[in-house]
Amino acid sequence: MTLEISRLSKKFDDFVALDDINLSVGEHDFVCLLGPSGCGKTTLLRIIAGLLQADTGTLTFEGRDLTDMPARERNFGIVFQSYSLFPNMTVAENVGYGLRIRKAARSQITQRVGQLLDLIRMASMADRYPWQLSGGQQQRVALARALTVDPRLILLDEPLSALDARVRDEMRQEIHDVQRRLGIPTIMVTHDQEEALTLADKVVCMNNGVIEQIGTPQTLYEHPNTRFVADFVGVSNLLQADWVAAQWPALMAGCPDGGPEAHQLCVRPQHIRLLPAEDGPVRVDSTTFLGNLLRTRTHWGEQRFIVESHGEAPLPAGARARLEIDASHCSWVRC
Repeated sequence: MTLEISRLSKKFDDFVALDDINLSVGEHDFVCLLGPSGCGKTTLLRIIAGLLQADTGTLTFEGRDLTDMPARERNFGIVFQSYSLFPNMTVAENVGYGLRIRKAARSQITQRVGQLLDLIRMASMADRYPWQLSGGQQQRVALARALTVDPRLILLDEPLSALDARVRDEMRQEIHDVQRRLGIPTIMVTHDQEEALTLADKVVCMNNGVIEQIGTPQTLYEHPNTRFVADFVGVSNLLQADWVAAQWPALMAGCPDGGPEAHQLCVRPQHIRLLPAEDGPVRVDSTTFLGNLLRTRTHWGEQRFIVESHGEAPLPAGARARLEIDASHCSWVRC
């Protein structure tokens, strides 16, 4: 592996920001640190960058111990949420800044800046200033500046959160394409599950300073290990084990060891069928049209269900219905 993190911990006074973090990043991996605000993901990124010191644990990159290595010697490219472009410099000057402070030859700077502006499709804007650019264009410049010095690792700290939805989608694809073409290992902090599922080879889902689960986007979505992951990654129906045992005992077969009280059944909305039934136990609360799907909120006694379907006629609020669930699409998660 390129980056190895072992038993890493960090406290701020009595607050535990990171607790026993273990993580490996491969040579060409795109890794997303995903979680809510305050879960420790930015603290972890800053420790990797060398901007913070861990209290305990080890951090190695390509076999080198980074524990006491200053940030400037790590040769990592960093892109922050705020872009941090120099307002008095043109696009070309911003992109070439890293090489200039390293006393590179002017011809080398010109050549490298030209290559990167072509890569981010902004060669025609080389002489513009940051205030003349859109948010998405500024973010492209910040990415190009991080790539100028041929970094061994790219670190992205919520780089898309300040952009509107359409530009964010475009930049997401831009970052994905650039990373794939260059093959540079990349770690990105985000609280946006869609970004993580779209971009990452590996998602690291964090909560309260610990890693809840590591896996591919598909694994975290289809086989969450904990209630937190099931609830944070995508939309889930989480069913209490005693309710399942009483109302749908056939679904109890896969309940893990440790007792039903320690687990809940997770069912994604698209894996439930909602069928009209005059004497059905389910009552429809509301339906929402979302373009490519219909989201229906229902309840069965005290248990709430969200059902998503494509192309089916909506049932009116108050209608009675029944549910069909395929047990092969259910996951038991730890509470």
